[in-house]
Amino acid sequence: MPVPFLMRCDCHVHIVGSIQDYPQVPDRTYLAGVASVAALKELGATRGIDRFVIVQPSFYGVDNAMTLDALEEFDGHGRGVAVIDPAKTSPDTLAMFHDCGVRGLRINLYSPIKPPGGDTLEAAFAANAAAARQHGWHVQVIAPLPNLLPHADLLAKSSVPVVIDHYGLYGDKRPDSAEGRRLLDLAGLPHVWVKLSAPYRHDRGPLNMVPDREWIAALLAAAPDRCVWGSDWPHPPPHDAQKGADREAPYRALSYQTLVDEFLAALRSEESAGRVMGENAARLYGF
Repeated sequence: MPVPFLMRCDCHVHIVGSIQDYPQVPDRTYLAGVASVAALKELGATRGIDRFVIVQPSFYGVDNAMTLDALEEFDGHGRGVAVIDPAKTSPDTLAMFHDCGVRGLRINLYSPIKPPGGDTLEAAFAANAAAARQHGWHVQVIAPLPNLLPHADLLAKSSVPVVIDHYGLYGDKRPDSAEGRRLLDLAGLPHVWVKLSAPYRHDRGPLNMVPDREWIAALLAAAPDRCVWGSDWPHPPPHDAQKGADREAPYRALSYQTLVDEFLAALRSEESAGRVMGENAARLYGF
């Protein structure tokens, strides 16, 4: 049965246009197929989800045209997380992004594609944070836990909110491990948020849709008001399925509805569901 609350938000999706209209970077590791706003709206409607946060994918580099066009199509029901080269993006461009619905900047240290602005958090974070600060945005970081934890102090001292992608990409680490405790300590800081998204990016296989209940409980205990949910639609292919720039790799064959249902089943209460999918998302993204 649907959980009763006013708003449900999917806080992590990607929108992809045709390559003729929206070119992908030459050094991409696969050719991404179309994933449209219309298709996503239809899927979300089956579970009462009508707000979406579009995250700029790595294969678009710093060309945010698809993300901005999708935000226009969502007509107020979307927010965006952009990717920029801080050294080259003007204040006027950032202001335009804000007007379109962008509320964060992403640093990607997970994709095989080299991120703009440097391939370490030290190189990229300060400049992205300075740009984000101009409009009250956050900086979203995607990095496997072994790459994230060496920079925990950097994130802990951030003057802007930090959003950690995909449960912190904990891999096979447990919450009570040394690494797990460090991630939970980071998540417990008042400016750090966590996306409870993409359960298939960990140790249970590339098609796993059942979230780890121990990790959910631990993260919600650390940050009950700073966890949000995302589907990671259209579920990008695993890295080992990405065979080259001119070869389209199919998205993972997953059920959007099952992802939602399994996530709700893993929560302890309707109150938690309302907070994670509604209230927390509304605060972070300004819905």
